[in-house]
Amino acid sequence: MSSKEKPTLGGTRIKTRKRNITAPLDPAAFADAVVQIYLENAGDLELVAKNVESSDLNFSRYGDTFFEVVFTGGRTQPGTIKPDEGERHPYSVLDCHPKREAILPYVLYIQKILRRRPFLIKNLENVMRKFLQSLELFEENERKKLAIFTALTFSQKLSGLPPETVFQPLVKDNLVAKGLVLSFITDFFKEYLVDNSLDDLISILKRGKMEDNLLDFFPSARRSAECFSEHFTKEGLLALVEYHEKKIFEVKLKEMKSSLTTQIAEETDVSEVIETAKQRVKDANLPDVEVVRILWDVLMDAVQWSGKNQQQNANAALRQVKTWAGLLNAFCTSGKLELELMYKVQIQCYEDAKLMKLFPEIIRSLYELDVLAEDTILLWFRKGANPKGRQTFVKALEPFVNWLEEAEEEE
Repeated sequence: MSSKEKPTLGGTRIKTRKRNITAPLDPAAFADAVVQIYLENAGDLELVAKNVESSDLNFSRYGDTFFEVVFTGGRTQPGTIKPDEGERHPYSVLDCHPKREAILPYVLYIQKILRRRPFLIKNLENVMRKFLQSLELFEENERKKLAIFTALTFSQKLSGLPPETVFQPLVKDNLVAKGLVLSFITDFFKEYLVDNSLDDLISILKRGKMEDNLLDFFPSARRSAECFSEHFTKEGLLALVEYHEKKIFEVKLKEMKSSLTTQIAEETDVSEVIETAKQRVKDANLPDVEVVRILWDVLMDAVQWSGKNQQQNANAALRQVKTWAGLLNAFCTSGKLELELMYKVQIQCYEDAKLMKLFPEIIRSLYELDVLAEDTILLWFRKGANPKGRQTFVKALEPFVNWLEEAEEEE
């Protein structure tokens, strides 16, 4: 007799693990359950939060649905903001007054929920992105509520909400063209700046990759610095207007500097460089003082410095001054601008060790090339206002000043 087990025709029975069985999605039942919590507590957000926290609802599965209920009072149809079938409650964000006092409790309520369930921040992002991409589907006062809510989420530092979630969906061409984005962002700015500084706002815009693209919020026909200033001045946001004007100014300075640097590096004819500089100044409406500062920076940046060899550095700097004296002369057209050039030379020689001993030689060279007048040099020597290295430079320049004064007496 064989002890081997006889073969059977039944096959092998495979056991199904319970965790592999997926329950069907039922967001409608979840939404109804959340709505019921609101209704049972008459919209008291403190009580609603407690009951939500103690419930066994599946938030990890229906996070988006939860925030739809918070914002609209119930579930919305996929791809829209229209109400779906099921119960609704009248205590949503969109049902309250468009005032910060009415909307702030909702932000604090969501903050409590996120502290207990931080994973829900992604669902909040999803729903906010969906609503912001669909601004045209909301009434005007509903858009205002969304703007105030959004501003307060950042003002209250709502856990983990990234600014790009807010700003990137807004710059859709169709929304911008209708002026909806400009209206929304204006309400956002005004509300956020109630409790925060302009620096805080700029920080958010940087993180949202919008700091350099504020004009993108304007319809294309109004996308200009003038329209920006006019609009936000009218809305009382003067600090933002000043910031934007400063930003534009800095960009124009940078563009001019880049253009001149290229020409000087290529040893373009001085007359051509002067024309380029004049055109840039005209187009950008740059102040004469800034132009003088830029010209000196550009000239010194183009010098081929030789490391620690002081004499070679001196020769290179003085050769640059001599080569481009005509450029400096074209823009140093008054005693005030000549004095500004002296201050610029003083500061650079003070801050750059390799130029520290070159100050008197540079000034003398600029005098001999008719860039600096005698009166300007004497004024700087006697009453110069910039303290950086002044005592050292005054002493170094004294022999040259004595020579000027002696020559003046002889005349």
